[in-house]
Amino acid sequence: MDKIIVYVDDVEYAQHQLVPMEGKLPGKQQATHWIVVACPPRMTRHISKWVNHTARENWRNKWAEKLFSQITPDLQAQGHKVTPVLSRGPLVEMTRELLEKHGTARVLDARRPKFGQDLAPVTPDQPATQEARWAVPGAVAGMGAFLVLASE
Repeated sequence: MDKIIVYVDDVEYAQHQLVPMEGKLPGKQQATHWIVVACPPRMTRHISKWVNHTARENWRNKWAEKLFSQITPDLQAQGHKVTPVLSRGPLVEMTRELLEKHGTARVLDARRPKFGQDLAPVTPDQPATQEARWAVPGAVAGMGAFLVLASE
C-alpha cells in the first residue's frame, strides 16, 4: 500500500493538489494510505489576552474536524485509507515522527502559499522560497514609478 503524508491548511487548494495524486487512471487503482495533517492558522501572541489555552486548543480541534470532514470523504469514497492528524509543533519534527510511525511514505505539501510570507518547510531538505520577500517592494516601486509618470 502506497503511503502519502499530506499537509493541508485550505480544503479547496488541497483538493486541486490531490486530484493528480489520486491515481484515477484505469487499471492503476491501488489503495493508498493518506495521512492528512491539518495545519491550522497561527493565532497571534496578543490573542492570549482574551483567550485561554484550553479555548485555543478547542478552536484548533474544531477547525481540524471541519477540514477533515470536507477532505476525508472524497478520499475514502475511492477506497483509500485516511488517517487524520492535527499538527503540533515544527512540521519537520512532525514529518520525522510520522515517518518513524508509518514507515516509508511520500510527503506532499498542499498548504496554500501566503503572499509575503514564507511557509515553514515540512522536510529538512525542502528548499526555502525567497521570491515572496521581493513581491511587495517590487510592487511598491512599480506603483511609485507609475504615479510619477502619471503626474507628469
